[in-house]
Parts: sequence; C-alpha cells; structure tokens
Amino acid sequence: MLISLLIVRYLVKDNIGHGVTKVLLSVSRNESRIKPHNMWSSLLSSAVTIGLGGSVGAEAPIVYTGAAFGSNIGRMAKLSYRGITVLLGCGAAGAIAGIFKAPLAGVLFTLEILLFNISMTSIMPLLISTLTATVVSYVFLGAQSPFPCTLETFKLGNLPYYLLLGVFCGVVSQYFTRFTLLLEDSVKKHLHSPWLRWAVCAAGLCLLIFFFPPLFGEGYDSVIQLLNGGELELGSDPNPLLFLLKSPWGVPVFLIAVLLLKVVSMTLTNSGGGVGGTFGPTLFEGAILGFIVARCANLCGATLPESNFVMVGMAGLMAGVMQAPMTAIFLIAEITGGYELLLPLILCATVSFGVTRTREKYSIYTKRIAQSGDLLTHSGDQAVLTLLKTRDLVRDKYPRLRVDQSLSDVSGIITDSTAAVFPVLDKNGHFRGVLEMDDLRKYIFNPDAMESLTVKDLMHNPVDYVLEDERMDSVMRKFDRTDCWRLPVITKQGIYLGFISRSRILAAYRDELKMITVED
Repeated sequence: MLISLLIVRYLVKDNIGHGVTKVLLSVSRNESRIKPHNMWSSLLSSAVTIGLGGSVGAEAPIVYTGAAFGSNIGRMAKLSYRGITVLLGCGAAGAIAGIFKAPLAGVLFTLEILLFNISMTSIMPLLISTLTATVVSYVFLGAQSPFPCTLETFKLGNLPYYLLLGVFCGVVSQYFTRFTLLLEDSVKKHLHSPWLRWAVCAAGLCLLIFFFPPLFGEGYDSVIQLLNGGELELGSDPNPLLFLLKSPWGVPVFLIAVLLLKVVSMTLTNSGGGVGGTFGPTLFEGAILGFIVARCANLCGATLPESNFVMVGMAGLMAGVMQAPMTAIFLIAEITGGYELLLPLILCATVSFGVTRTREKYSIYTKRIAQSGDLLTHSGDQAVLTLLKTRDLVRDKYPRLRVDQSLSDVSGIITDSTAAVFPVLDKNGHFRGVLEMDDLRKYIFNPDAMESLTVKDLMHNPVDYVLEDERMDSVMRKFDRTDCWRLPVITKQGIYLGFISRSRILAAYRDELKMITVED
C-alpha cells in the first residue's frame, strides 16, 4: 500500500482508484477521453498492491487500463465521440475477456455496465476485441480454465436452496455496496492526511489478515479450493481463533466473519493508498456465501453439493453488487465450465438482482455517479440530457443594464438592440433582475417618465433562474414549470453569466443525439 501510494502521489499525480467508476465518468463528463498515463499507471499500482497482499481485485484496474488504450487510440485516430466510446468499450471488454478467458462475458460486461447506447453494428468490434483478447490469453496462459472446479450433477430438488441462496446474495449485496461506500467516506472524513490514512489502514489490514488469513490478497486460491470440494486454510498457530475450527459449526461461523470483514479489508486497502477493485472481492464473497449456505444446510441434514453452491453464489453476489445479472450468469459459466448448472445460475442471479434492486437502485459502480447527476443510463433521452452541459449553452448577447441607471441613460442601448429582455446588474456584476421591452413601451416616448424613472423601478425578478453547473434535466423541468422561453444563468455567488434558451437546448439535444447514434 505504501509503495502504491508513493507511485500514485509522486509519479502519477492523479487519482486512479475505482477504475470502472472512472471509466463511466469519462464517458459522461469527458467525451470518453481518458488520460494517457492510465494505460500503465493502474496496472503498475494494482500489481504492487495485490501482489504484496492487498485485499482487492485486479479486474477494475485492468478494465481502466484497457479502456484507456481504447480511448487514446480513438483520440489519435481523430474519431468522433461515438467512435472513441466504442473503442473504449472494446478495451474494457477485451480486458475482462483476457483476464477470465470469457469472450461473451466481456461483451455483456460492457453492454450492461459501461455503454449506455450502442447499436448492433458496434457490437462487432466488441466481439472482435474479446475474441482477440481470449486467444492471446490462451496463447500465453494455456487452455486451462481460470477457475477449474469439480461439480456434481444438477438436481431439480435443490432449486429451493438455490432460491434461498439468491435471497441471501441480495441481502449481502446491499451490505457490500452500502458499507463499502460508508466506510470509504468515514475514513476520508476522519483521516485527512494520506500518511495517517496509510498507517491506520495498513495496521488494520495486517490485524485482519492475521486473524482471518483468507483475507490476504484477492482470495482466488481460496475460491478454487472451495470449487473443488476442499477446505479453506483458515489459519495456524498462533491464531487465537483456531478454537472455532474444532466444532462442525465453527467453520461456518468463522467464514461468516470472513464474509463480513472482506468489505472492511478491501476498503482499508483502497483507502490506505492501494489500488484495486471490487470485482475480485465480489467473486470471493459470493463463493464464501455459497459455501456457508450449503454447509449450514448439510449440518442440518441436507445433502447439498457444496462446490455447486460456491459457483452459483459467485454469480448471485456479482448480479447484486454490480446489478449486471447477464454478465454474472455467463461469466461464472465461462470461467468454471459450469454450463450444466445454468438453471440455478439464472435463478440465483435473478433473485439476487431483484432483492437488491428493491432497496438499492444503483450498483456499487454507479451509486456515487448517480448522486452527482452524471450517470448515463440505457434511456436514450436521459443519456443525452446528461451529456449536455449547461455552461456550454449559455449565451451572453444581451446588453447589460445597471440597476441605478435612469431610463434615459439606457435608451440608446435599448433602441440599438434587438433583444426583448435585458439583464439588470449591480456595480459588482451580481444579477438583480430583468427588464423586458414590454415594460418599456408605454414610457419610451414620454421624456419626463424617461428622466424620472430608473431601471430599478421597472425591473422585476425572473420566474426562475439557472445555475451554471445545474444538471440539464433540472433545467428542462424549470422550463416546463415556468413555460418561459429563456432563463438567466448565474453562478452560485450570484454573478450573471447570460441566458439559456429552449431553442438552444433543443438544437444541442439534436446534435448530441446525432453524435451518439450515427455510426462513423
């Protein structure tokens, strides 16, 4: 964690954590442009973090790396926003396919989580990317499955237990998402110094790993052991918790603690300077949960195949935490070769997704983005509104009037302008109101009134106003509510910037929609 912190702080000089979330933000905020250093920085720092025991996953940093390659290649080729976005998706899909040798899961991951609007034509480069990545992975790593397992034949009578596992996966998914974000915010709030954060988080992680050895690293060795019907290496002397392992129920109790504390160890790793993702911990927790459910049922008299439940639990928790059930189903089937368990995979993943969605609308990747209003959804209309930025549509063509000026002083400005509305400001540029031509008509040919009246006498407050960084869907609601044609735009300090009009928004909407739907 310390080495990774030094790399990020003094070499990269940028925040590179939460890779999948950063990819989503780049698509919505930055025209799918990712900085060139992300082609190597996430890979280097995550390798150091995980290779030396950090309790996180490598998938999110590698997705960020692949997306960065796609984004920068698209920029060098001078492609449009849509073209760069498709290449970004190809890089991310290739990363998932290369890690797991799972081409279909790579495509589904990109479609369900990353890309909000993609045509059937654009799926072709995604398929080519995942196919290529999988072939390269086979060449360098061999044909062996990433998670070799020993599974038993599916029995229809076990479906109620898989249904129950899906419910547990949904509940644990909510805990995973909420507690992770809550703990991250708490660490940042109370530990302001990065060096203090590292010291506290590193010490906490060391203690957790000492008492619960399965928390060391990403945990895939433990997952493979469970998939093949083995027992986890739960600890050795002088671990004071070994007494739990001496009774049949001690192992599930110990693993429940591991299940709950994996979230803590993952968050401590990332908050203390390490770089890693939640993808790996999700698979680990799903495997542990599946084993716990099967072992507890067996201790109560059932005869469930524990390795089958380990595999299905991985899909269930992934479907809940990432809210991507299709990705979860086919990824787990591909990486384990467990297509014969497709029915319980579908059942558990669907139930987990449904249980999670009843209480948690967004995934762990999208919750914070949704709160900031930058989340692109599969709704084309909402996606286009998210891409539009209020500050880009402001026009400052309207002559400005001072609040203390008389009408005769501004008569020349008014008569020389074709504007129908004039912003009224104080001497410091703060917005005070608007003056409309309709308010002036009955005085324009009355010299006495023009001399005696001031701008302040005739101005009025607008029915509403817009902030420079306000979300476009909020702006549109204000237009609908007020039935105005234009609204003033100001900063949070009240400084006038210009006006934004319905016609300009509609024109920008049409251009943006064309940009994200028309093929290169």
